[in-house]
Amino acid sequence: MEEIQMKVIVCENYDEMSAKAFGVMKELLDAKKDAVLGLATGSSPVGLYKEMIQYHKDGYSYKDIKSYNLDEYVGIDRKDPQSYYTFMYENLFKDIDIDLNNTHVPYGNTETDCKAYEDALSEVSIDLQVLGIGQNGHIGFNEPGTPFEELTHIVDLTENTREANARFFDNDINKVPTQAITMGIGTIMKSKKVLLVANGENKADAVKAMIEGPIDTACAASALQNHADVVVVLDKAAASKLSK
Repeated sequence: MEEIQMKVIVCENYDEMSAKAFGVMKELLDAKKDAVLGLATGSSPVGLYKEMIQYHKDGYSYKDIKSYNLDEYVGIDRKDPQSYYTFMYENLFKDIDIDLNNTHVPYGNTETDCKAYEDALSEVSIDLQVLGIGQNGHIGFNEPGTPFEELTHIVDLTENTREANARFFDNDINKVPTQAITMGIGTIMKSKKVLLVANGENKADAVKAMIEGPIDTACAASALQNHADVVVVLDKAAASKLSK
């Protein structure tokens, strides 16, 4: 079996990273007007979403595009300013012409909710899955130790993840939800192509483990070494610990 090589692109800074990542997405958007996108929240992809908005201003229509988000907190309302549903609306959906009926963000706290989202995903094929990476190597909310075959599930968030996200909740960890609903690693691996963006020195250890470390559940993102088509776009700081 031929060795699968992740394509790694290192950029000078965040803006260049966002532009390069959009270049990867643009190829798909131009080739397939009804593409299915897997989308992520967090600070890393915001620049990519700004590029998507600009492309719409330049005349591109997203009216036939479908999107499926990775994850959502459990126990906060969709209308909550910190919900990922609100994040997507504020950072992308309200500024493009995507049909909101074609946008999907998981919601709920039961196994039935997880199965319903997984069933919906099984009816489509994600053409491009956008990912960020957590400081502990999580993708989606798949924390260290998550089995690679796991599908959409409810996860208990680690202290590390909740601390990292406290900045969105008045820097008060007690306000950060303790659980999330997330696509599993098994779900993510079904995507035809993966586009992972990471910036900042605080992501350098996770990036190194993902690309150069052993394929091990200790770093959820290392599962991507087994995926046939992965593009990783980094700024210099996030790439600073890579050996090659």
